[in-house]
Amino acid sequence: MPVRKVLHYDAFSSRVNMGNPAGIVLNANDLDVHAMQSIAKSVGFNETVFVMNSDNADVRLRYFTPGHEINLCGHATVGSMYCLKSLGLLDNRDAITIETNVGILPNSFETINNELFVTMKQDHPRFLPFHGSIANLAKCMGLSEEDIDESKPIVYGSTGTWTLLVPIKGLYSFDKMIPNNQIFPDVLKENPRASVHPFCMEALDKSAMMHARHFSSPYSETIEDAVTGTASGVMGAYYLTFLNKDTAAAEFIVEQGQEINRDGRVTVK
Repeated sequence: MPVRKVLHYDAFSSRVNMGNPAGIVLNANDLDVHAMQSIAKSVGFNETVFVMNSDNADVRLRYFTPGHEINLCGHATVGSMYCLKSLGLLDNRDAITIETNVGILPNSFETINNELFVTMKQDHPRFLPFHGSIANLAKCMGLSEEDIDESKPIVYGSTGTWTLLVPIKGLYSFDKMIPNNQIFPDVLKENPRASVHPFCMEALDKSAMMHARHFSSPYSETIEDAVTGTASGVMGAYYLTFLNKDTAAAEFIVEQGQEINRDGRVTVK
């Protein structure tokens, strides 16, 4: 395995060891896919991001779970952008573009009360219907069918990475969730490589609108993602598409990670 310095940044929180940890490898132009995969597996975080030169954007990012490459990762993008900006590697610019496997995306920076905030734009939202067994879906999360809110649509959603969006009736269900990731592909027959993202429209933090957890695809070789940027992003599109169709724009906070002691917040616009 190649020897390379890996930086550790926690995204979506300003508190140490909260939010979502990302491994960040700078100057990764000389690494091939096998080397990047090997490093990501050794690091063991849900995602490790590799920062490379780009002919089409300011930087290129490639994202690897311990098990495979993924097209886009929210917390690793935010973590790497914060890293590059705070280390002075972006020439004091307030906006840059990144090349990803889903295309070129803009990122911007803003300092509020002496804290640096990163805004990433994600891919165009896409949704696909879920036609599987709701009872089996509940079971694979350690829940009963009664925990799922069938008044809202259960759909696969993507703004760069596919996940199954599962509405849950209330916060009381989240503490008892125990995912059985290995059976996800049997339940998610239309999209067997997708992850599972249960959410509800109430939150522990009064400033948040949604509470969520995120259970990894078994192909990622991880169990749960602490605070998920791409799933939070697609929840913005879900909200406007299915829950509030008469509204043209929205801004809200998603909370995640409390059940695994990785409390974080994502602002979605």
